[in-house]
Amino acid sequence: MEISSCETEASEQWDYVLVADLRTQTDPRQVQQQWQFLEQLRRKGFHTKMIKDQRQVFFGIRADNSVFDLYHTLLLEPEGPARQAEHAEATAVPVTTRIRIVDFVVQKNKTSAGKTFENLMKDGVFEARFPLHKEEKKLKTWAQWRSMFHKQPVDEIRNYFGEKVALYFAWLGWYTYMLVPAALTGLVVFLSGFSLFEASQISKEICEADNILMCPLGDHSRRYQRLSETCTFAKLTHLFDNDGTVVFAIFMALWATVFLEIWKRQRASVVLHWKLYVWDEDQEEMALELIHCPGYKLQLHQHSYLRSTVILVLTLLMISLMIGMAHVLVVYRVLASALFSSSALPFLEEQVTTAVVVTGALVHYVTIVIMTKVNKLVALKLCDFEKPRTFSERESRFTIRFFTLQFFTHFSSLIYIAFILGRINGHPGKSTRLAGLWKLEECHASGCMMDLFVQMAIIMGLKQTLSNCAEYLGPWLAHKWRSKQASAPARDPELGDWQRNYLLNPVNTFSLFDEFMEMMIQYGFTTIFVAAFPLAPLLALFSNLVEIRLDAIKMVRLQRRLVPRKAKDIGTWLQVLETIGVLAVIANGMVIAFTSEFIPRVVYKYRYSPCLKEANSTVDCLTGYVNHSLSVFYTKDFQDPDGIEGSENVTHCRYRDYRHPRHYTLTRKFWFLLAIRLAFVILFEHVALCIKLIAAWFVPDVPQSVKNSVLERKYQHLCEKMRERQRLGRVRTGPQPPTPTHPTAASIFFSARSTDV
Repeated sequence: MEISSCETEASEQWDYVLVADLRTQTDPRQVQQQWQFLEQLRRKGFHTKMIKDQRQVFFGIRADNSVFDLYHTLLLEPEGPARQAEHAEATAVPVTTRIRIVDFVVQKNKTSAGKTFENLMKDGVFEARFPLHKEEKKLKTWAQWRSMFHKQPVDEIRNYFGEKVALYFAWLGWYTYMLVPAALTGLVVFLSGFSLFEASQISKEICEADNILMCPLGDHSRRYQRLSETCTFAKLTHLFDNDGTVVFAIFMALWATVFLEIWKRQRASVVLHWKLYVWDEDQEEMALELIHCPGYKLQLHQHSYLRSTVILVLTLLMISLMIGMAHVLVVYRVLASALFSSSALPFLEEQVTTAVVVTGALVHYVTIVIMTKVNKLVALKLCDFEKPRTFSERESRFTIRFFTLQFFTHFSSLIYIAFILGRINGHPGKSTRLAGLWKLEECHASGCMMDLFVQMAIIMGLKQTLSNCAEYLGPWLAHKWRSKQASAPARDPELGDWQRNYLLNPVNTFSLFDEFMEMMIQYGFTTIFVAAFPLAPLLALFSNLVEIRLDAIKMVRLQRRLVPRKAKDIGTWLQVLETIGVLAVIANGMVIAFTSEFIPRVVYKYRYSPCLKEANSTVDCLTGYVNHSLSVFYTKDFQDPDGIEGSENVTHCRYRDYRHPRHYTLTRKFWFLLAIRLAFVILFEHVALCIKLIAAWFVPDVPQSVKNSVLERKYQHLCEKMRERQRLGRVRTGPQPPTPTHPTAASIFFSARSTDV
């Protein structure tokens, strides 16, 4: 049933649909609100059409050509010449432009009572709005698992979903491609540990140290443990804590810079190809506002120090909460140690530390899932309080707020393990206790790198596998359920098409945003703390190959069509990537200096090793390192020495630290080692950052071909203006008789310049 007051055009092209429940047609008040809303659209030059089925009422929406003419008149074309606007009428309007204009006007449209579409949805007058999917064979082929290793049709994605979605897939494809060298290098570093699996002098000494007894690590382990019992873990730790770790960390700093710089070049080429190189987002939004309301008043930029102060305080409170959540995990690990030590399972009693690390990582993952929803809500409230001027400005500020909260949510636990765990525990006989009852958790007997490695592997593994499964199975099951609950398909092909689109899963403003955020967090795991987990790029590579196909299948087959949005870059996400790159340099430098055994090994090798005494000695320079890195504690100084199993013939035990054997104060070795660690962090960060700066300078952001192309277009545009000016001058003055005067030097010069132009 046609309810449009405008005449129907010959070629109907319904791009947008509003949906209401059929029961609203029995309520005169809701019918009146629907009519008022649609009437406002018709007054702005939109056509509407209503079709009913057994459960829903569908309202087709499309804009008149006059709306698109106004859009082209208001909006300056990317190249700038005014003549392009004159020929805009002859050019077919892209479907992405039509949808974008209709969606903007529908979103801003109000009834005579001042109610927007969102208000009407809350009142039950409408229940959905969405653009229609069209048949696209190339995209259908792209959204298949067998196309996993095929090149992405970026231009087709842009013509169907808009530039913002196309840039997301272009960036994700380039990121995945660049992960190949990073993954291979990390794998080589990891496997190089196998070549030294048995040859490592430190591992040999640990495996042969049957006569060295380690002090009890915590309250759960009330027995002395032979150092040789940690032989397997010592060998495993050497897989990712070796000399290649430093090289790999510097390589990843260089990789992150090259990845971003080449992406900037590719983006510039793609955007120039799309003729959006000089496109302005503010101008686009103002043009849409004027189409919706010719009396639109410009909103100027404003800044409130009071609002900024309140937002800063609230953000710091949320960050403090994130850090507090990390302390909650610390409490859990302490209590879990006490619980597992009293377990009836023999395995848990023997592997308490491993069980605590694994379960702690699982608890952290659950915390991440819960806090992600809380962080999104808080970031939205902060943006609403800040009152940004435009949608793009709101999106940018929301991105910064949300990513900041997500960063602390994901990495607070890793920061604790890398730099705090085992360093504030005191020493045997005088341990730091939680609430005076439970002893703080110690690092694994083979070192804190093992704890950090396990935590990274579990969180990243779960996040990639479970998130991808939920990301695909959730929309797939929801679509199947909605299809089963639907009524019989209509015979009318148009109504059937609208019904199929309605049964797809709904999308919202955050659909693409969530995909970007997921990739940013993964990029953080791939670069930050990569020194402790060299396999992170490899896991990210496998995950991205699946992620690209999952996103394609969701957008093309399982979800309603996203509203196309124009863009010439990935926006604030580029600054997020650059920030992560800087944080990665700092974090990896500190991991190598304070968490790994690299610095202690180097200091021992060049200051205390037996090689310094005998220049031509065949003895390994790390001989004696294990004994050198362990301090002595006398068992008589325990508060309850008899309560420790097997303490009858034990007079002393060893622990990882540099303390005096009598009064247990920190020795000069500790302070010297601390100074070397700090010096290394400063040196590493400066070297890595210099390499990043040199790489950024060496690889220009914009290719010379793009610069030359833009320069040629500007030149041609100026030449056209010059020719137009000369033509108008001749028309106004008419033909002039030749003047028999001798030419001057100035006239010859300007004549030659005019001819050249």
